[in-house]
Amino acid sequence: MLNRSQKGEIIEGLRKDIEAARAIFLTNLIGVSSNDAVEIRKQIREAGGKVAVTRNTLFGKASEGTYAESLLKDLKGPHALAFAFEDAPGVAKSLKKAGETHEVIELLGGFLNGEELTKAQVSELANLPSRDEMLATVLATFQAPVSAFARLMDTIKNKCEEQGVETPAGMTVEAAAAE
Repeated sequence: MLNRSQKGEIIEGLRKDIEAARAIFLTNLIGVSSNDAVEIRKQIREAGGKVAVTRNTLFGKASEGTYAESLLKDLKGPHALAFAFEDAPGVAKSLKKAGETHEVIELLGGFLNGEELTKAQVSELANLPSRDEMLATVLATFQAPVSAFARLMDTIKNKCEEQGVETPAGMTVEAAAAE
């Protein structure tokens, strides 16, 4: 049994997490084996998040006066909160993947940058690529013209060497045979 000071510490910690998180997801981890729960928590930590499981009344008291109050005020049944401090799509993706493996885990709603999300919106967020995947796509897009130019210059250099000329101006161009 928790005493009043322990409850106060839990409430204060949850309130700090609510205020610091970029996204919050309401879910459930009850009914998942301890080994699986540890693995899920590890995946969420790797995505820059954290999972909290406590009494619904403590979630409600911690959310008083915050943007998350409407979601956490009158919870019934077992719940958990997943906080995303860095990569919101990564945390949502971890929860969705865990939900595919374990029937009891489902995304019930959440908040992203203070805006309330429905179950469908949280699911869409989980389908987005992670931050690292997005950065890799942007980097590849920036590098594509440069690497195409480098390949073209390398091809010209190789053709010059094959023909024994020093500059591309001295190259002879062969016409492609018409078929």
